[in-house]
Amino acid sequence: MTTFLQLHLLTVYPPSNPNRDDQGRPKEARYGGTPRLRLSSQSIKRALRFSEPFRVGLAGNLGQRTKLIGNEIRKHLEAQDVPADEAYRIASEVAKAFGKLAAQDKKRPELIQGTTLAFISPEERRFAIDLAEKAVAGDALPAGKDLAKTVLRTADGAVDVAMFGRMLADHSDFSRDAAVQVGHAITTHRAQSEDDYFTALDDLKTREDDAGGGHLGEHAFGSGVYYLYACVNCDLLVDNLGKDRNLARRGIDALVRALATATPTGKQNSHAHHPRAAYLRAEIGTATPRDLTGAFFQAVKGDDLLGASIEALEGMAACIDTAYGPAAERQAIMNVMQGAGTLEDIAAFAVSAVPQDG
Repeated sequence: MTTFLQLHLLTVYPPSNPNRDDQGRPKEARYGGTPRLRLSSQSIKRALRFSEPFRVGLAGNLGQRTKLIGNEIRKHLEAQDVPADEAYRIASEVAKAFGKLAAQDKKRPELIQGTTLAFISPEERRFAIDLAEKAVAGDALPAGKDLAKTVLRTADGAVDVAMFGRMLADHSDFSRDAAVQVGHAITTHRAQSEDDYFTALDDLKTREDDAGGGHLGEHAFGSGVYYLYACVNCDLLVDNLGKDRNLARRGIDALVRALATATPTGKQNSHAHHPRAAYLRAEIGTATPRDLTGAFFQAVKGDDLLGASIEALEGMAACIDTAYGPAAERQAIMNVMQGAGTLEDIAAFAVSAVPQDG
């Protein structure tokens, strides 16, 4: 049976704008007929991948999402004194392993760029460069599906690719199902963005010149208690990592630490938002996963929004367990306000979800 690790977090954000919409305002959602502030799943996963727990804890085991792998191969060959025309030709052919190439840019004719972002593991990057070097030495490049088979892998040591998956439309055999699902975070209570009208002064102006501001602007922000849900298919994570259980454990450790501490960084210099999860519930079991967003379908109210959110979350978990049976065989909770549990405790507990060797 499949083992799932489910993570439920409540995090208090100060006035901030970490994830903006197309108008530069905090993203929003309506839930239960009530406006909420929202952090998109995409922005959260980006923050996780670039967090310290990932960058330091998983150094050497992280992929790159890019359209420019062909350009990197070209620059690598040119650094090896390969003539520019030959480096461009070979790099362009090898880059097709990751997808179609965009038309040559007339303003930057040396640039090699794909049409879509490809999530590339360190191993695949190395295979692509090795293949290009062999082509420089005179070896014939494989074509079509053979090229993809030479470079791409269905499982390797890229933890973020294993966690968040990828789709390669041109080489679907090498797409990967995500082992980690991350929901959009929403406020547990009614929340809408506010507007900040501001002015900036010109340091070299004097009152005799002009007493007014040098710039006028408007900036939106919001605040609140956000609920975030994430679910890890531990067996799939191990499979995506080529059965490397130790690496899977390191990945889960980094994931838990990052979920509790990382945040999208929009307008961070203006707001200095660096929140930490105030409540983290980790659950391990083989039952079908279930999120607890329904706890907040009716927006939380009152003077203690965090306390009320914790109460609503735990109440919903108990109600679902009563109706459907326990969703977890084991669980651990960190509640900062009550001094219960630590992040170290939760990380150690979560790591135990990875199946033993066998």
